[in-house]
Amino acid sequence: MAETATIEPAADHHNGDLKPGDHGWTYTGLTNEKLAMWLFLGTECLLFGGLISTYLLYKSRVPEGHGPAPHDLYDIPFTSVSSFVLLMSSLTMVLAVTAIARGDIRNTRVWLLTTAMLGGVFISGQVYEFTSFLKEGMGFTTNVASSSFFTLTGFHGVHVSLGILMLLSLLLLSFRGKLGPERAETVEIIGLYWHFVDVVWILIFTVVYLVP
Repeated sequence: MAETATIEPAADHHNGDLKPGDHGWTYTGLTNEKLAMWLFLGTECLLFGGLISTYLLYKSRVPEGHGPAPHDLYDIPFTSVSSFVLLMSSLTMVLAVTAIARGDIRNTRVWLLTTAMLGGVFISGQVYEFTSFLKEGMGFTTNVASSSFFTLTGFHGVHVSLGILMLLSLLLLSFRGKLGPERAETVEIIGLYWHFVDVVWILIFTVVYLVP
């Protein structure tokens, strides 16, 4: 009598570590939420790339009698300190992600709040800088160089402000008991956004303030 062949289900080599029945995962091995954040950050790279290119094109175009150029008013030591504060916030964000991953809710709150406060210090420094420029006679419409400068740095300031709101939202969820270790990826995703705005500022600071 002929033996009955047993046919084993073919292995799915496209799913990687995914298991049948898993939901919310993509073929890249990332969750839908994390993949969406990476795609969003990709579009943000294009935005800031365009803004930085525009500034480089117009930074020296200051017609005579149309106010000072941005590079004539920079306070490099002050901006360096402000930049260092923002850079340190990336470290505290990493500590927040690490804390939530191991279930340490208390330290998660501490580091989220610290990150938000450091971001607030940076924004306060940017407001002070803008106010000083206005007092020196350089406003948004003074010349094309000032317009490109305020647009670039202002857009970045808006992104940092949105990041602060995200951090405070996580803090609020934590106090309501809705941010436990099972939602560690949510903190990680916000951390990706925060690291992005930090890296972008390093690029802006180098190109705008340090390059002659």
